[in-house]
Amino acid sequence: MQPPLDLSDGRLGKIVYPSASPFEIHHILRKLDEAPEHPVFGSLLVPENPPDGPMPCVVAVHGSLNWRGHHHEHIVRWLDAGMCVFRVHTFDSRLVYSIVEDQMQVTHAMMLADCYQALRMLATHPSIDASRIGLAGWSLGGTVALYGAWEPVAEALAPGGERFAAHLSFYPAAHMRTEVQRWSDKSILVLHGSADDWVPLKLVEGLVEDIRPHGVDITVHVYEGAPHSFDTIEPLDFEPKAIRLDDYRTVTIDSNGDMWGELEPGVKMPLNEPEDRLAAFHVVGNLGVHKGVDWGARKHSLGYGTEFLRENLTT
Repeated sequence: MQPPLDLSDGRLGKIVYPSASPFEIHHILRKLDEAPEHPVFGSLLVPENPPDGPMPCVVAVHGSLNWRGHHHEHIVRWLDAGMCVFRVHTFDSRLVYSIVEDQMQVTHAMMLADCYQALRMLATHPSIDASRIGLAGWSLGGTVALYGAWEPVAEALAPGGERFAAHLSFYPAAHMRTEVQRWSDKSILVLHGSADDWVPLKLVEGLVEDIRPHGVDITVHVYEGAPHSFDTIEPLDFEPKAIRLDDYRTVTIDSNGDMWGELEPGVKMPLNEPEDRLAAFHVVGNLGVHKGVDWGARKHSLGYGTEFLRENLTT
């Protein structure tokens, strides 16, 4: 990874900064020096009435459908709570609009690289408190916010020791299981719907069972009957070509940084390289998901997510 951009000049708004495009977490752990370099951009937004002194900040990252209106409703609340927000444009920087039907163009590993480069960069900004920078994301971005708390990823992407001070994850894909159980000591909050058929709640519950005994401060708030993207204002609809996860198949990241999945009992499939992922999609072939508003979950999550960030970043 290239050195982070220096923001000691205090610039705001659109910022182009250096990042990289590792395809998979395997590449972050084992082959980061080989990952193609790629410039990305984000927008640094500040409250209408900034507090005195360095501010807390939230690095925010979108889902498979790119930035949507409901994401910005959360962001406005965070700004109103006195936090600045750095909105990462992972897809737009790579000339991609959506990956709902093609999970090969941009990956969670690329987004992790973009977010950690943003963290390292923002830590140099004179108006930002480097010790109070959180990470928040939705869906694919929620996966980034969740696994961004895994210490081996943080060590690879931020060798200088920069770490996120809170992790807020909206309906993530929690399908990866790590043999190395070293996680952030900061709080993680997952907001998930029980009726999510895109990234099933059962995967989140399984991850929590794995990591909580190791002292991880993780809370999962379940919205009963809520589907994926419950915080949108759009009515429930069906995406017939979207790739969904099973609630029982997981991906293991072993202690050597290699990844594999068990398609059937005793049948392991490597998942390190792009061709491995493509082969897995062909074998599993899960298509079709529901997404849309749950008004009760939407209202609660707008307040709960903001309060979580306020408690962990501003006090």
